[in-house]
Amino acid sequence: MGLDVSEQQFIWVVKKGKNEREEEDWLPKGFEKGMKGKGLILRGWAPQVLILDHEAVGGFVTHCGWNSTLEGVTAGVPTVTWPLSAEQFYNEKLVTQVLKIGVAVGVRQWIRVVGDSIKRNAIEKVVKQIMVGKEAEEMRGRAQVLGEMAKRAVEEEGSSYFDLNTLIEELRLHCS
Repeated sequence: MGLDVSEQQFIWVVKKGKNEREEEDWLPKGFEKGMKGKGLILRGWAPQVLILDHEAVGGFVTHCGWNSTLEGVTAGVPTVTWPLSAEQFYNEKLVTQVLKIGVAVGVRQWIRVVGDSIKRNAIEKVVKQIMVGKEAEEMRGRAQVLGEMAKRAVEEEGSSYFDLNTLIEELRLHCS
């Protein structure tokens, strides 16, 4: 519902748990039909990197897993952080407090059986915060600069490219 009232277009990728029924009880009745033309709900796997790299994507809501965090940074998009467990809370701090390219939705504890309940007005607020206004433009600018830096790092002659090749050479020396 927070996505709906944010007045932003969206793609929402939902994955079913192993024991979930075909019908999602957690979606409000008629939600999907009401989002026609505004939001797209994809079930199962989605090409996240391709989606994030699309010029029409203005932001990314993530659980802050390391791969998703890197993918968001590399794509150069501002992020809404929604950590669930483990190192995700540290990754959230990196995105929101160090890199300053994201906004926390407000989760404060690990999800075990039931975690923090996030209200729709909190979701509306953070989605608008990364999408609309001066703060959003500043975040987007920082995110784009970091995305360009990340892409340069993996290009030939980039720092990550160089470091990986150095590691490979080091391993070859030890193996021979």
